[in-house]
Amino acid sequence: MTRKYNLFALGISITFLCMASCSRGTVPGRIDRLKAERDLAMGGGASGETATDKPVELGKKSKKSKSKKSKSTASNHHTVEKLPQPVKADPFLVDTAFANQTYDKLTQDYADTILAKPAERIKDVQYGEAFVGTTNFNLRKPQYVIIHHTSQNSLKQTVYTFTLERTQVSAHYVISRDGTVQHMLNDYLRAWQAGKGRWNNIDDMNSCSIGIELDNNGVEPFTDKQIDALLKVLQALKERFAIPQSNFIGHGDYAPVRKNDPNVNFPWAKLASKGFGYWYGDTTGVEVPKDFNEYLALRIIGYDVSDVSKAIIAFRRHFCGIESTAKVLSPAERKVLYKLYTKYL
Repeated sequence: MTRKYNLFALGISITFLCMASCSRGTVPGRIDRLKAERDLAMGGGASGETATDKPVELGKKSKKSKSKKSKSTASNHHTVEKLPQPVKADPFLVDTAFANQTYDKLTQDYADTILAKPAERIKDVQYGEAFVGTTNFNLRKPQYVIIHHTSQNSLKQTVYTFTLERTQVSAHYVISRDGTVQHMLNDYLRAWQAGKGRWNNIDDMNSCSIGIELDNNGVEPFTDKQIDALLKVLQALKERFAIPQSNFIGHGDYAPVRKNDPNVNFPWAKLASKGFGYWYGDTTGVEVPKDFNEYLALRIIGYDVSDVSKAIIAFRRHFCGIESTAKVLSPAERKVLYKLYTKYL
């Protein structure tokens, strides 16, 4: 008896709401919720669903309700206004004022250090009575260029990364896919770009190199505009600092255990043809001596062979354009290594 009374009351409520809503030309979602509650009270809807078959999603309208609303709206010439969409915050917005203020402060501190007269701090050393400065000196200059890919998705993202003090990473130049060059650090200052590694006998490459980051996600090819811009930057650096041809290398060459950049698509042969790095040329007819020592050849070129398998992977990526974890060089790769080795002797 109670159940029938409740259903009767619920039916009257729905009828009243429908009549009220029709006068407004709309059918609110509340009616659908009431119908759903009635169906649940009856033990299932017209489709035979039980109360546990499908949960009631409050706040959502059924397809039937949407259809009614659409017809009602059309008949009454009502238009549905779209709500304004919230503006998404730029995740890579750079605080340029703060970044430049920090840059100016740091460069001023280093300028003060350079201007200071040499301190007499070496223990047990007897210094002269007065300081006499030499008149013959200039700035130290970089002797290497290290080429990277950013492993990020845009120039903007990388610039943002390089302006966050907590990242502890930077480069002198960042070159975008469209060839735009962002020069972020004076070439005489030390960028934090190479990190731990070794090339020849150098294990602090940050102190003697220029770092150039290419906007690239780590696997895609490099664009023509990007490479053209890179060549212009390299030419200027080579002329300005007299950087030797052999001293243009990749981050993966310097740190083969940790890094693989620039990726296998990088056009090292094109750079070598312009005087930036060595290339091997044609290996047709090359005969590798039986006593050829791959370990020694890699070491002479500059690779850190403390983990020779990693050095082989880096060499193959750079000079053969192959991304492979094979720990042994193929006969063709041995020819390439042998020809390069002779250029470094």
